[in-house]
Amino acid sequence: MQAVEQRLDDYLRGATAAARPLDAEAPIAPGRRLTALQAVKLFEDQCLSRSLDVAARELKKTNDSFYTISSAGHEQNGIVGTLLRPTDPCFLHYRSGALMMSRLRQLRGSTPAFDTLLSLCASSDEPVSGGRHKVWGSREAWTPPQTSTIASQVPKAVGMAFALSRARRLGLHRDLPDDSIVACSFGDASSNHASALTGINAARYSLRKGNPTPILFICEDNRIGISVETPKQWIADHFSRLQHLSYFEATGSLAETWDTVHLAIHTCRATHAPVFLHLRTVRLWGHAGSDVETGYRSLDEIESIEELDPLLANARELVESGAASPGTLQAIRKDAHERVMAAAREAASRPHLETRAQVMAPLAPYDEPRTRASAAESVGEATRRACFGGKLPEEQTAGPRRTLAAHVNAALTDAMLKRGDMLMMGEDVGKKGGVYGVTAGLQERFGTPRVFDTLLDETTILGVAQGAAQLGFLPVPEIQYLAYLHNAIDQLRGEACSTRFFSNGQWVNPMVVRIAGLAYQKGFGGHFHNDNAIAALREIPGIAIACPSRGDDAARLLRGSLALAAENERVVVFLEPIALYHERDLYEEGDGAWLSDYPLPGDALLPGEVGVHDAEASDLLIVSYANGLRLSLRAARQLEREHGLRARVLDLRWLAPLPFAAVAEHAAQCGKLLIVDECRASGGVADALAAAMVERDVPARVRSVRAADTYIPLGPSTRAVLVTEEQILEGALELTRDGEQARP
Repeated sequence: MQAVEQRLDDYLRGATAAARPLDAEAPIAPGRRLTALQAVKLFEDQCLSRSLDVAARELKKTNDSFYTISSAGHEQNGIVGTLLRPTDPCFLHYRSGALMMSRLRQLRGSTPAFDTLLSLCASSDEPVSGGRHKVWGSREAWTPPQTSTIASQVPKAVGMAFALSRARRLGLHRDLPDDSIVACSFGDASSNHASALTGINAARYSLRKGNPTPILFICEDNRIGISVETPKQWIADHFSRLQHLSYFEATGSLAETWDTVHLAIHTCRATHAPVFLHLRTVRLWGHAGSDVETGYRSLDEIESIEELDPLLANARELVESGAASPGTLQAIRKDAHERVMAAAREAASRPHLETRAQVMAPLAPYDEPRTRASAAESVGEATRRACFGGKLPEEQTAGPRRTLAAHVNAALTDAMLKRGDMLMMGEDVGKKGGVYGVTAGLQERFGTPRVFDTLLDETTILGVAQGAAQLGFLPVPEIQYLAYLHNAIDQLRGEACSTRFFSNGQWVNPMVVRIAGLAYQKGFGGHFHNDNAIAALREIPGIAIACPSRGDDAARLLRGSLALAAENERVVVFLEPIALYHERDLYEEGDGAWLSDYPLPGDALLPGEVGVHDAEASDLLIVSYANGLRLSLRAARQLEREHGLRARVLDLRWLAPLPFAAVAEHAAQCGKLLIVDECRASGGVADALAAAMVERDVPARVRSVRAADTYIPLGPSTRAVLVTEEQILEGALELTRDGEQARP
C-alpha cells in the first residue's frame, strides 16, 4: 500500500506543470469529450475513494474497521458514476468506491465518504444498512445495497431493466425518466458465475423477444479472482461475440476511457437494449487486507501491476495536458486524506447494533390489522362478474364443487382484478395456463404485460420478480416444481430476503412465490416432480411459507399471502401440493369430500390461523399439513371406528412462521401430540414443533411420524419412504397406550 501511495506522491512532487494551462471547459485531448474541469472533479472523487481504502486498513489495525476489500486500482469506474444519472438504478460490484463518490457528488448534501466509513466500522448510525454490513447504497440515488461477490445481483438488475417499460405503462415510479437505464457491475472472475451468465443470457433473450431491456453490464476486469488469473482476452473473446449484446471495451487514456463509457451509456439509453462495457482495471493491494499476495504473485509481478495505478496515470494525463498543475493535484490528495482520516476517527466512535432485536428489526415486519384490512378488500361485483364470464365462482355450488387448483385459479383472478400492480410470470404460466392448468385463462383476461411466460430458468424468474418488485410491482412468480427451486435458491436466500435486512428496510422486494411441490403424485415424477425437501426454504430468515391442503383454504391463504407481501413488503412462498390439485375425494372414491365452495372475497387466512377438525375430540392431537392432513383425517376416522379413540386434527397452514401458540394450546388440551410431517425427517417441521412444545413446558407427550431422509424414487416404491395412513395409525396407538412414554 505504501509503495503505491509513495509512487504517486513522488511523481506529483517532481512533475513540471504544462506550459499552457487548459481552460476549465476545454477538452484535455484533441477530439475528446472530457474537459479539464470534469477531469479534475473525477480525480477528486478517485482520491476520496483511495483515501477510504487507506482508512479501512488503518482502522483495522485498531479493530475499528471490519472490511478491507478495497477499490484501489478500480478508480476508473468513477467515470461510470459521473456519466450515469442518479435516476439510473445501479446494482454494484464491491469495488465501486470511486463510482459511488462520483455518483453521489450529483446529490447535494450527500456525505458519501463519511457514510462509507460508518459502514466500514459497522456503526448503527450508517444510513444504508444500519451497521449490518459494508455496502454501497443510496435510496435517493437508486442504488440498492449489494453484498454479493459472485454477481448474484445480475438477475435482479436484468429484472428491473425488463420491468421499466411495464412500470411506465402502469404509471409506477414516474420519478424515473422514460429513458432511464439500469447499471450492474461485477468482476471478471464473477462473470463466469452461473448467476452472471444467466442474467446476461436473460437480457439477450428478452431483447430477442422484442422486450425493451436497457441494462448496462459493467465488467471491471482486473484479470484475477483472488489468486486465480483470468486468461488473457477471456472477457473480450467471450462477450464481444454474443448476438443481441452491444460490446464496448474501455481502455487506454483517461480521455479515451471517458469517451468509450459515454458511448456505451448513450447506446444503452438510446436503444433500450443490453450493453456490455468491458472496463479495464487493475487490482492493487491484494484481494483484501488479509490476502498475502506474495503467496501467488512474484514481487516483479506485483511491482509491474502497481505501476499501472490509474491515479498515477490520470495524474500524468492531467498534468501533461494542462488540465491541472502538480500542486493542484497534491492539494486534492492532501485534502481528501485529511478529510477522510478526520471522519474515520469520528466514525470509529459511533455506536453499533447491540441486541438481537436491533439486528433483526428489519427482517419480518408484520402489521396484522393493516394486513387483514388489505386482504378483506375486494373490487365491485359488476367488475368481478364481467371478468368471470357472468357467474361468480362462489355461486357455483350446484353440482360438482371446486378442486384446489380451481380455487387457486379463481383467487388469482380476483387478486389480479384487485391489485393493478400484480404481475404473474414463469415458465408456461401464460398461453398454456400452467402444467396443471392452475393459471389457465389468466393471460387472456389480463394480457401479456401482466401475465407472461419466461425462459426456462428459475434464477431468471426470481430475478425478474425482484427487479419488478423494487419498481413497485407485486410479482407472483411461479416455480414449476419444488425441486427446480434449488437451482435458484440463492435468489431467495441471498438476495430477495436479504435486501430488506441489508438496507434496514429501505429497499424491499415484496412477492408471493408460487411453488408446485411436495410428494404423493401417482404415476408420474420421481424426485424432480415429487420433492418433499423444504428445509432450504424454512431456514431463510424473514421468509413466510403458506401451504394449503384444501381448496377453500388455498383461496384464503393466497389472499392472506398477497396481503402479507403487499402491506408488510415481505417475501412469501405459497407452496401448492401437486397431488391435491385435482383431488376430489377423501374417504371413498366418489365421496367428493375434498371439494369445497369458493370462499367469499375478503375471507382470508393470516399467519398463526390454523384449521381444526373435530375440535371437541381430546384423546390426542394430530398436527399436519397438505397431503399429511388428508392422510391424518383418514387415519383419524379409522382410529375412531376401530379403536374408539377420537383425534383432534390440526392443519398448520403456515410452515413459516409456524403457529407454535395454536399447537401448544391444543396439545395442552389433548395431552398427547402426534406430529405428522410428510417432508423429510431432517429439515421438515417436526423438529421445530417438538422443540417448541418442550421449551414451552406443554403438558403433552409428543411423537412424530416423518418421511424418510431420501430422494423420492419413481413408481410404487414411493410408499416405502413417504408417510402412510398405517404409520399415522400406529403412531397414534403407541402414543395413547396406557403408561407408555412416546419416543422422542
